[in-house]
Amino acid sequence: MAGRAQRSAAGPAPAILPPPPPPLLLLLLAAAAVIRTGDGQNLVTEDVTVVEGDVATISCRVKNSDDSVIQLLNPNRQTIYFRDFRPLKDSRFQLVNFSNSELRVSLTNVSISDEGRYFCQLYTDPPQEIYTTITVLVPPRNLVIDIQKEIAVEGEEIELNCTAMASRPATTIRWFKGNKELTGKSEVEQWSDMYTVTSQLLLKVGREDDGVPVICLVDHPAVKDLQTQRYLEVMYKPQVRVSQNYPVQGLTREGEPLELSCAAFGKPQPTDMRWLRVDDEMPQHVVVSGSNLLISNLNKTDNGTYRCEASNAVGKSHADYMLFVYDPPTTIPPPTTTTTTTTTIPTTITDTTATTEPAVHGFTHLPNSAEELDYGDLSDSRAGEEGAIRSVDHAVVGGVVAVVVFAMLCLLIILGRYFARHKGTYFTHEAKGADDAADADTAIINAEGGQNNSEEKKEYFI
Repeated sequence: MAGRAQRSAAGPAPAILPPPPPPLLLLLLAAAAVIRTGDGQNLVTEDVTVVEGDVATISCRVKNSDDSVIQLLNPNRQTIYFRDFRPLKDSRFQLVNFSNSELRVSLTNVSISDEGRYFCQLYTDPPQEIYTTITVLVPPRNLVIDIQKEIAVEGEEIELNCTAMASRPATTIRWFKGNKELTGKSEVEQWSDMYTVTSQLLLKVGREDDGVPVICLVDHPAVKDLQTQRYLEVMYKPQVRVSQNYPVQGLTREGEPLELSCAAFGKPQPTDMRWLRVDDEMPQHVVVSGSNLLISNLNKTDNGTYRCEASNAVGKSHADYMLFVYDPPTTIPPPTTTTTTTTTIPTTITDTTATTEPAVHGFTHLPNSAEELDYGDLSDSRAGEEGAIRSVDHAVVGGVVAVVVFAMLCLLIILGRYFARHKGTYFTHEAKGADDAADADTAIINAEGGQNNSEEKKEYFI
């Protein structure tokens, strides 16, 4: 009893309530409710990227349309078009197409202020809404190359700067020298919604860079093939070259003339050009006429180095010509050809070889230098004369031997023919009287003087 009284006094037990749903779950439920509305209808649109000054087209499309009303709002939530009616007084907006499933509007002469979100709304219960973003691109206003020095000197390092002003987004600058791409260093500055990019290029120039274009090229989505260029102007000292006009080919020999010419090219063009002899005075018989040097009669005292110097405002350059005067060509008597008459006699081969041996040795050694080609080893005239006399003596002896042998051969031939003819006459007289005999035995018996006479007429040939 006491226990019941206590429970009644305490009253009924309180009811247990479920916990409240979390906020994330409420958001998901609300989104599901919006999607379910409109009997499965939905909106489709795309973002638009346009270059400043061009035309942007905004399209609001409906899938599974049930003739619900479509309207387009600007970023300030002002109605641009309600169905095919334009409440907004901005005439840049024009209706391109209107139907139950699409509202398409164009915006001309787009500016940066037009950038932002535009909303497509479909009047269902509850209403559906989707937005599209217009992005406005601004190409660089100006592209300029500044060069540190208008005229550079060979070997200097010059600085070039290329600036692309007021672009959106920031540009990328590339450098080229001719067809070769170079690497520069870029800096970006932002002013409000615009970007200015400056790229610096350090370039060491040479004479080969004179007249070569340096190109600054811009990579930007709003523009193609935007570039500017500057032509390099490089000054360099002369480049000198000495050429031999005469003799055109071959060696410079004593007693012959020599003509040299000097050519120089530079920027600016060389104004001072002169000839001199290195480490010695110029010979008095040398004639210098402008860029040409002439020596009419070379001799050994002309040996040395001759230099042509040219200069301009940048500097001085030179080219050297080393002159070495060779001996005049030595006259050698031609080899005799009498050996052709002895080719039929084997014994004359050894004589012919002996007579021609000095001439052959004279040419078996090929020259290895200009001195050998010029018969420098024959500089001793006495030795040359003795060798020539020996060659002539051997040739004379060989000729005499050949004539004697030829005469003996002719004599042998004549004697042989004579004895052969004499033997034929002897045999014709030995059978004398054979014409009157009937046979050979009778002819012998009837011969003059008989058998005894025939024995007396026997002749012996020794």
